[in-house]
Order: sequence, then structure tokens, then C-alpha cells
Amino acid sequence: MNIPFTEIPEAYKIHTLLHQNTYLVSGELKPWKGETTNVYSTISSTRDYKPTLLGSIPNQGKEEALEALDSACLAYNKGQGLWPTMKVSDRIKCMETFVEMMKTKREEVVKLLMWEIGKNLPDSQKEFDRTVDYIYDTIEDYKQMDRDSAKFNKSDGIYAHIRRGPLGVVLCLAPYNYPLNETFCLLIPALIMGNTAIFKPAKHGVLLISPLLEAFHKSFPKGVVNIIFGRGRAVASPIMETGKIDVLALIGNSTSANALQTIHPKKNRLRLVLGLEAKNPAIVLPDADLNLTIDECIAGTLSFNGQRCTALKVLYVHNDIVDEFKKRFALRVDALKFGNPWEPGVKLTPLPEKDKPAYIQELIEDATKQGAKIINEKGGVRTENYIFPAVLYPANKSMRVYKEEQFGPIIPIVPFNKISEPLDDMAESNYGQQVSVFGKNVNKLAPLIDTLVNLVCRVNLNSSCQRGPDVYPFTGRKDSAFSTLSVHDALRSFSIRTFVASKDNDYNNSILKELLDKKSSNFISTDYIL
Repeated sequence: MNIPFTEIPEAYKIHTLLHQNTYLVSGELKPWKGETTNVYSTISSTRDYKPTLLGSIPNQGKEEALEALDSACLAYNKGQGLWPTMKVSDRIKCMETFVEMMKTKREEVVKLLMWEIGKNLPDSQKEFDRTVDYIYDTIEDYKQMDRDSAKFNKSDGIYAHIRRGPLGVVLCLAPYNYPLNETFCLLIPALIMGNTAIFKPAKHGVLLISPLLEAFHKSFPKGVVNIIFGRGRAVASPIMETGKIDVLALIGNSTSANALQTIHPKKNRLRLVLGLEAKNPAIVLPDADLNLTIDECIAGTLSFNGQRCTALKVLYVHNDIVDEFKKRFALRVDALKFGNPWEPGVKLTPLPEKDKPAYIQELIEDATKQGAKIINEKGGVRTENYIFPAVLYPANKSMRVYKEEQFGPIIPIVPFNKISEPLDDMAESNYGQQVSVFGKNVNKLAPLIDTLVNLVCRVNLNSSCQRGPDVYPFTGRKDSAFSTLSVHDALRSFSIRTFVASKDNDYNNSILKELLDKKSSNFISTDYIL
């Protein structure tokens, strides 16, 4: 099942290797003369398979990590820095400058998304465009937040001017599956609220940040954004050990999040914004519309090869319809086109992690030893950079594929008779992000929904799990998340309510009036931002 070799379209060929030889710190793109790490794509550009060299990145460590931390701390200056005390309108101007520069790099970033992580062309374009939209939506929501705060409240003879203020220095670590979008869903709201940041790109999808370094450099004041490269443990650990990080913003694995929290010496002062793993189930009821359900389950399990925290990772199907469901579902999986990301109609693409096919193979072997069968013809067929999605039936709780977040192309189907079976499993699970429910009988759905909303944070009715639209809350229970990310909520996750209080008397009122008339305070303001 190797991808037949076809000539790579000229627009997507790698003509020049991208050697990232600078890093952003203290408002300067500093040259890097030290050790570097080669960046390879698992996509082959030759007839005989071999990984493709894309370029290299700095292999940085403790010294550069602490240099970036010092830069961010100096820019924040315990809340006295230029950025945290700046007018809201001026921070917005910086963000607008950045997004306009970012838009000029769309072609380069989309191309690198395809080569670095194997995301197909339409999804790579969508990730870029969605990220731009997210920035504009964040700007608009921040403006509205400021408008709502441009007033004085009065209670018990005390005036209060209430706004949201920054938290401090943010360490931002993002995942490889959405290396642009989920990075910016952390970084953008953190910055616009007045925090300063240190950002380390994901292990895959790292070079695609390179075209944007100049935009960060030119758009923000010195030290506000600091971008370093290297292994997470080598750069994140020394930063956290100092206790100078106020916010850990991480989308990834709970093991990493726990390890980084543990080494912070002032955990009571550490704010967490975490998007972690999930094991989102689908529950298919006997009266489900099978055409609709199978369409949604294909998208839910195999969009970007299932490499999404929001992917459907286990399908509970009622015994009354499971035979028909699995037969039709298996045929649909086998009909999906496998190929390189730029090929028209491709749904399955090479996996960015070279060890992932072997891991998926382990899950298949474990499940088949315990009674499951691969029910689709192509299931488990391997290439150098892929393993075709295996549909496993019947799956059960003793199997690794049931317990572990597979984050790849393998789909366990669990039959059930009583609705209490999937509900009890979800209640026992360490995860609680989302669920998809397929059915139409309102008398059955109503009590089911009333229970599910207490087990997860989003119940998708007759549709697959997903993050968007970005204006809706994105969070999870238990080990799946901490804090809430969305355009509206992220601004609040990266800030704290703070206010100026004043007793209602002539002496104070005259001072407040003068402050407002002279516009001498960036905080006390009733200006309306258009």
C-alpha cells in the first residue's frame, strides 16, 4: 500500500532547505551559532522511500531558556513594564500589525504544515485561515471587554473602576497536531491582555513558525515575545524551576503538565491553562440515522488520521444495529484515499511521528490477542510512514486501545445492550472532554443528555466531536483540561479582575474627574474604543 510515486507539484516542492539560525529574545533576532537539530518529514520526495530533510533548528538549552525568561521578566517588570501598563488601544494596534504581516506568509506556512505534519492541503489552509480569524475575533472581543469596563460602579458609597489585568510571565507550549492554531489560541490572548511570553514551538511543526519570526519581532515591544527552540525538557524545565513563571499554558499531555507543575517552587502562585488528552466516545443508539452517523463517525475518528484530542476514539454501538453499522463503517474506511497532502481528495496522509505506525501495530496485536478482529480489509496494512486505519470489533475494557489515547488511525467498536454500560465507563474514565450521541427518540435522549453534561463539557448531538466554532467554550473535566479556551474565555483565563476603589466624596471625585479629563491614566479611562 505504498503511495505510488507521482511528481510533486512545483508549488509544493522543497527547493531550499530552511535552516532556522536565529531566535527571538530581548527584541532581537539573535544569530545562533551552536548545535542544531535536523528537521525531517516522513513524506518522501523520491521514488524509493526515504524521509525528506526540510532544514534545521537551534538545539538550545538552559542558558538560552533563562535568557528568554530574563527578557520576558524584564519586559513585564513586575507589572511596571511598557507592555502591561500600555493603553488597550495601543496593544490592539500591535496585534493588528502582527496579523497583517502574518497574512503575507500564508503560502509558506501552509506548505510547511503539509511537509512537517502531513496535514492535507485543505486542512492546512483552513488552519491558517482559522488562526487569522481567531486573532481578529480576539481583538474584537477585547475591544468589547474594554467598552464594558469603561465605566464606574457604585455600591455602599464606594466607586469602583473594574478592569481585567495581566497575570505576568507566560510559558507557552503547544502541540504538533495544530502547531499554528493551538499555539496562537494560547499566545494571542495571553499577549493582548498585557502578559509577556516565552514560546517554544512543538517538536513537529516547528519550522512553520520561522516565516513568522520577523512579524513577532517587528510588531511587539522588546521582550514581550520570546521564541526559543529545543527539546521541551531541556528548555521548559529550567524556566519552571526558577519560580518566575506566572502562567503555564500548555496543550499536550497531562504527564508533561504534571511534571512541569511539580518543579515550580511556588505552585500556589502558578496559574494553569491546560488542554490535555481525551478519550471521546460516540454512543450510537438503536434509532440512529446510520447514514448520518457513519458520515460523522468517519470524520470524527479519522480527520487528520485521528491525531486530535477531540477525535472520536471509541465507538459504543447498540447491539440491535452493530452488525449493520460495522459492515458499512468498515467499507467506508477502506474507501478513504491515502496519499500525499497536496493530492486532490486525499483523506489519509503520512504520519509525522516515525514511531507511530509501530505503536498502532502494538495496539492492534494486543486487541486481536484478546478477541478483537480487524473487520476492514485494509486495516493494519503498513508502509514506511503509515498504517492503514484498523477497525477493531468487538473491543473491550481489557484492551490497550480502550485505555490509551491512541492519537492515530485505529478505531475500536464496543457493542452495548444497556445505556448504563457506556455511561458507567465514562464515569470511571480519567477523561471528560466531549461525547457524540446519535439518536432521535427524545424520551431516550433527554435523560441521557442530563447525565452526559455532568461527565463531559460538550455533548454533540448527531455530530462528531470538535473544538470549534472558536467562540464556544473549549475545556474538559478530570485529566482533559484546566481553564477554558475560546475567544471569550481565553482572555479571562490569562487575566485577573483588578480595580480602583474610591469613596464618594468631593475630594476623591475631583481627583477622578481630573484623571479622566486629562487622560493621564491608561487604566482609569472611560474612552470608548471603536
